[in-house]
Amino acid sequence: MNKSSIIPKPITEYDLRLLRIFLCVVEHGGFAAAETALGITRSTISVHMSNLESRMKLKLCLRGRGGFSLTEDGQAVYRAVISLFDSLNDFSLLVGTLGKELSGELVILCADQLDHAKQQKMAQVIQEIHDSSPNLHLVLDGNSISNIEKSLLKDKAHIGIFPDYQQVEGLNYTPLCHEPIYLCCAHSHPFFNKVDTQITDNDLASAHAIHPGIDIDMSGKKQLTKLNLAAKAYQFDMRKSMILSGRYIGYMPQSYIQHELNMGLMRIIQPGSLTYQFNLSLVTKKSPREINKVKLLNEVFNKVFALK
Repeated sequence: MNKSSIIPKPITEYDLRLLRIFLCVVEHGGFAAAETALGITRSTISVHMSNLESRMKLKLCLRGRGGFSLTEDGQAVYRAVISLFDSLNDFSLLVGTLGKELSGELVILCADQLDHAKQQKMAQVIQEIHDSSPNLHLVLDGNSISNIEKSLLKDKAHIGIFPDYQQVEGLNYTPLCHEPIYLCCAHSHPFFNKVDTQITDNDLASAHAIHPGIDIDMSGKKQLTKLNLAAKAYQFDMRKSMILSGRYIGYMPQSYIQHELNMGLMRIIQPGSLTYQFNLSLVTKKSPREINKVKLLNEVFNKVFALK
């Protein structure tokens, strides 16, 4: 005789509460670890889990000396609960876009620090967004290119700013700005006091150099083949620190090292030949969930950066 669940249709708020506790317990790996996150005692969690299993007429988890683990039914319920709460979040986001006034989070992720000029323009972008939609909660943060791509595709971020050397299906890329990038060394490096004509191809091939840490365009790859790539640093500020150590040479945009150039702390090596283009793009999902927020961002960035 088949046992049927006594969870009612539609699901009640109490059922949702039990499912949220179940989700938290699974994600924290057991009752004890979930105590702090839930703010309730282990014994209370145990009561709630027993109630959920009774209402479902299913054994969801095993607990004891062997530790916490999900049963096969528990694994199926866990996957279904994730889908359920994702759907509820989608509904909340959809409703949030229907009003005249945009609200909720607006997430902008950048893969690198911006130089002074770009920071000024970003400040203007923030000003425009705040003035047009003051109820938005702005979130500006940095992350790796791969993580930003994932966040955009999963609608966890609305716009990303990073180089577009390798374009991902499902994302739109709009050129934001571009500038040449040059091979540099610090004042304590052996190359610093040599004129460019004294620095030979063999010198370049023997000096320790920094790989940018990402796939770059063909012109950049061609430049890197001339070097002894003995280190790696994607972030420009980290790469600059390595160059300033005097132990490495590496490629940097001039706008990021202008202060050091003016102070005589760094120099550019053979700028006429050892250079390639650095392109920064504005990246969005092709079919974003919160289309009005992405539309606002595109409009403001187009206005401030004078994009074509």
